[in-house]
Amino acid sequence: MKNLINNLDYDLIIAGAGPAGLSAAIYAGRAGLNVLVLEKEAPGGKVIKTGEIENYPGFTNIQGPDLAMHFFEQATSMGAKYEFSGLKSFEKKEIFYVLLENKKTITSKALIIATGTKENLLGVPGEIELYGKGVSYCAVCDGSFYKEKPVVVVGGGYSAIEESIFLTRFVSKVYLIHRRKDFRVDNKTLNKAKSIEKIEFILDSIVESIEGTNKVESVKIKNLLNNEIKKLEVNAIFPFIGQYPITNFISQNEILDENKNIIGDENMRTKIEGLFVAGDVRVTPFRQIATAVADGALAGQNAVNYIENLE
Repeated sequence: MKNLINNLDYDLIIAGAGPAGLSAAIYAGRAGLNVLVLEKEAPGGKVIKTGEIENYPGFTNIQGPDLAMHFFEQATSMGAKYEFSGLKSFEKKEIFYVLLENKKTITSKALIIATGTKENLLGVPGEIELYGKGVSYCAVCDGSFYKEKPVVVVGGGYSAIEESIFLTRFVSKVYLIHRRKDFRVDNKTLNKAKSIEKIEFILDSIVESIEGTNKVESVKIKNLLNNEIKKLEVNAIFPFIGQYPITNFISQNEILDENKNIIGDENMRTKIEGLFVAGDVRVTPFRQIATAVADGALAGQNAVNYIENLE
């Protein structure tokens, strides 16, 4: 066993380069481990798709892409290596055998899964057909394309409210559609949105369809109280209606709950020895940048402890 673990590709592999994965990389790299971070998109996870961030300690106000770059630069400065590829599957024998989406197989002593979540779809006509032509799940990425034009935002959580506020920098009008009257946000955030004249709340309503030929031209909405159908002439729609965990590469069902979230204890350990979890992909009551960073710190340090005990 000792000879085997001394001849691996890496001490630690981290799948996912959001706040959780990069936080874990900082702790593990600082401890002197040979660390590889896997990510098939830009580093930062959902942070890179977020506008203003006001609730991350140390920054009164910072843009999401800027904070993501701080995370990435700090992780790589600690020695973490980076590979643009997703995780396709893994197997734990005495060590971890990790198959990447780019067909490579690499080995490590420990593995941290911090793959986060992916946005839910509305599931209405026109959503898939007009994706990238006015249907977007990233206000930071695409908001500036709709200067002085009306848009729709759908949802009732922090993402919907915060991205509606962000979009008012560019657009002429934001119709915020929510199927209920109550929002899943704190009063300060909600009141800030309500104070902005460009944001119009359309409550107790859902999107019926997204219409347009080669681009979004209008959105049909239905009032759930009286079944009235109304058409909004807009140029874009941004759905923010929750997300699901990215765990489709996991065949080890014993580490998943009924919603396919990864189950971990308070030290981010799973039922598989040497496998840790961090961030939004795990079973957690609160998904924020600060909690993901804390998860990553715990996962990274406990991975260090695990590896040191192997030796």
